[in-house]
Amino acid sequence: MYKELTTSNRILMGPGPSDAHPRVLKAMSTPLIGHLDPEFVTIMDEVKTMVQDTFMTKNHMTFVVSAPGSAGMETCLVNLLEPGDEAIICINGVFGGRMADIAERCGATVHKVEVSWGTAVSPDDIKKALDVCKQPKLVALVHAETSTGVLQPLKEISDLVHNAGGLLMVDAVTSYCGMELKVDDWNIDAIYTGTQKNLSAPPGLSPVSFSDKAVKALENRKTKVQSWFLDLSMVKNYWGGAKRAYHHTAPVSSVYALREALRIVLEEGLENRWKRHKDVHQVLKTKLENLGFNYLVEESYRLPNLNAVYLPEGNDEAIIRRKLLDHYNIEVGGGLGAFAGKIWRIGIMGESCTLNHVNMLISALEDMKEFSS
Repeated sequence: MYKELTTSNRILMGPGPSDAHPRVLKAMSTPLIGHLDPEFVTIMDEVKTMVQDTFMTKNHMTFVVSAPGSAGMETCLVNLLEPGDEAIICINGVFGGRMADIAERCGATVHKVEVSWGTAVSPDDIKKALDVCKQPKLVALVHAETSTGVLQPLKEISDLVHNAGGLLMVDAVTSYCGMELKVDDWNIDAIYTGTQKNLSAPPGLSPVSFSDKAVKALENRKTKVQSWFLDLSMVKNYWGGAKRAYHHTAPVSSVYALREALRIVLEEGLENRWKRHKDVHQVLKTKLENLGFNYLVEESYRLPNLNAVYLPEGNDEAIIRRKLLDHYNIEVGGGLGAFAGKIWRIGIMGESCTLNHVNMLISALEDMKEFSS
């Protein structure tokens, strides 16, 4: 016989998920109702409005994909690209590379802007790409690269893209609700995120938003969207309109959780939340550097909520990371791709962004006999 499900009570300080607020967990236990029940339709409307507020956009085409952030990425690309289109994809880590892969699967001609991992894409890099691809349909880049801890400036690049007549697509999985992000002010045409990082909801949903210009591009397609499930021409009738058209069975309990997580964000206030992440980052940074850690990313392009750091020389990152988990219940992330086995990725996101989390981690490191600073 299988035993009742139990898990360890972890302190989540990796690249996601982050700790969930008790109110979010309570919301998940709310009794199920049908996904076309009038009460659930009202909940969907509330979630859509709160996603618009947190993206800082008035885009009508704003909704939640019933799948994690990678599906949000795919939703943007498969709807906006079709065979014969040209796209510029910026790659400075794992997730830029993933965007390029999906764009190629859409049949688009992909022009890659590749810079060293741990650095940001510059406006000059985009200008050089536009010299080759003068009229891209889409330019895509990652606002907060989870694999390296790089924060990508967007505003100047946005102007370059739109002057060339292209659409700007942005991955905001690790920036949404944790740092400044202004979809309308920055003229972002397509954006997606996840729920498990700064929002501190369970993983499994992906808020997305499309500008009117992006919707027009979708409406002018010559071919069918290659994914039935992610085809916005159908999904939009489930998330909007006077009469909801059945498309799929929404994950009702996850939507409950998302609604409560968004309520918590708006209660705190976006600017207050951005400031909290910056302030806690500064404390973590000082304490880590005092122990001999070094940051991967130059300070001006450094994410406050995803800290990519080298351990002091002589430490085996995997052994210490495992001991943190086994003996202190603290999860931090290892490196991905080119940085596998070389760095830690320490997340201070959402409900995990507190001074108490920082002090627990630092105290555990100071307590560990295996750790040498």
